[in-house]
Amino acid sequence: MKSDITVPEVENVFLAAVQEWSDDFMEKVWYAYLINDSDFQLDSVMVVSKAFGTIDGEMKKTSLLRHAFMEVPAVSVVKIEMIEKSVLALNNEFMITYFIGNTLYDKKFIFKANSINETDVEEVPLLFVDGVMVK
Repeated sequence: MKSDITVPEVENVFLAAVQEWSDDFMEKVWYAYLINDSDFQLDSVMVVSKAFGTIDGEMKKTSLLRHAFMEVPAVSVVKIEMIEKSVLALNNEFMITYFIGNTLYDKKFIFKANSINETDVEEVPLLFVDGVMVK
């Protein structure tokens, strides 16, 4: 029965954490972006994020944050949320679900604990700024 189910592979859609100046906090903060580097529009996009892990031997987790985007055009970028600096020491997980036509796609992206930092950056496609990517 399970062999009859085909799970489409997510291609050319990924996440990036980019550091930007915030006038509210008067410092640079990290923001999560959804990058659609495909030739297809993404419809009914749902993003569910959370952070979890261990700090000082104690298990920590954040509440779930949910975001919805009616559409993300082909070859475009959408800012999802700010990543609070206190959760950078945790695993930051983003579950992305969307449609291309009538086909449902989903993928879990995880920024590993302490992987979002200024030393591990590379140029992010479409944004043309330095950031940390997960594919």
